[in-house]
Amino acid sequence: MQFSAPLKSNSKKIMLLGSGELGKEVAIEAQRLGLEVIAVDRYQNAPAHHVAHRSYVVDMQDKNALLEIIYREKPDYILPEIEAISIDALFAAEDKGYNVIPNASAVSKTMNRKNIRTFAAEVLGLKTGPYEFVTTEDGLKSAAERMGFPCVIKPVMSSSGHGQSVAKSADDIAASWEIAKEARGDASELIVEAFVDFDYEITMLTARNGKETVFCEPIGHEQRDGDYVFSWQPMQMSDVAKQKSQEMAKAITDGLGGRGLFGVELFIKGDEVYFSEVSPRPHDTGMVTLITQSQSEFALHLRAVLGLPLGFTFYGDGASAAFKSEVHNYAPVVAVDDSLFTDNSFVRVFSKPEAHKGRRLAVALVFDEVEKALEQSRELITKIKDC
Repeated sequence: MQFSAPLKSNSKKIMLLGSGELGKEVAIEAQRLGLEVIAVDRYQNAPAHHVAHRSYVVDMQDKNALLEIIYREKPDYILPEIEAISIDALFAAEDKGYNVIPNASAVSKTMNRKNIRTFAAEVLGLKTGPYEFVTTEDGLKSAAERMGFPCVIKPVMSSSGHGQSVAKSADDIAASWEIAKEARGDASELIVEAFVDFDYEITMLTARNGKETVFCEPIGHEQRDGDYVFSWQPMQMSDVAKQKSQEMAKAITDGLGGRGLFGVELFIKGDEVYFSEVSPRPHDTGMVTLITQSQSEFALHLRAVLGLPLGFTFYGDGASAAFKSEVHNYAPVVAVDDSLFTDNSFVRVFSKPEAHKGRRLAVALVFDEVEKALEQSRELITKIKDC
């Protein structure tokens, strides 16, 4: 573990457990509100480390190591920003009176697909597609046959699409079993989901401050290998589907409780809405709000945590495009072309200390009608290079 001595401060203090590109934006917004920021992650020079008051490098799944930092720093708010984290440390800290955002139980439920799916479907009664959980390859084969092909196979604990695959026939099962071992988390149990014949999927960003719940305009997104590539706001949908989406988002966030911003992922088929997943923190697809809203998802997250008013203005249509590395490199330099910066577009570079194939290094943001913004954002990321 590496750390610097805490300084005396009268400011309220937040601790980020996970300090990637989303945590970096949270840290920036926190400092705009005069908060002291402590950024913790498993590797040195994580993006939020560059903008925090202090930073720590630690095994994020080591309960005692995390608790040592928490007890040392005594933060007013603990904001888990990743899934691969010691949930036991969060419960222990909460038992000691620390304020985990939104709460340790919500983090525990959402970091595990089994927990959140059973909570949503069986406790709250939300509509989902058919699913089963399996722990063996034979169990996977049987469940896939019952779900039908194609079916989606995911580790119950992972993130950013790691370990996820689509089995199009029984011949793909063995490969899906091996792919699942690439999970960023726990691959000992898998969820097998029947393929929902949806028209599109959205993220419904939902913020709660203990007094009110607000929704951002629905965000459409495109994924590849289970990870976000493009997102746009707003997603055009019927008034009925939008209303149902907000109702479902409120039901799941009310059920989880606590304060903060949640990224609720939903499948839409006509006017029908199906629950998929929820993250109790800003969502990668929500980076588009950096250009479309007066208060981005990161600003809303901090306001909600602090119990501040959640009003904001939606400026208009926009899109985001993630730039992903094609090479493995230490200390990568992201080369940005002048044409990325126009009167309606710009790029944000994450400053990650290491690149590998498929890792997000930057995002291009465009403010324009959705179709034009998407087209321009696709063009812009072709002009970014990492070397």
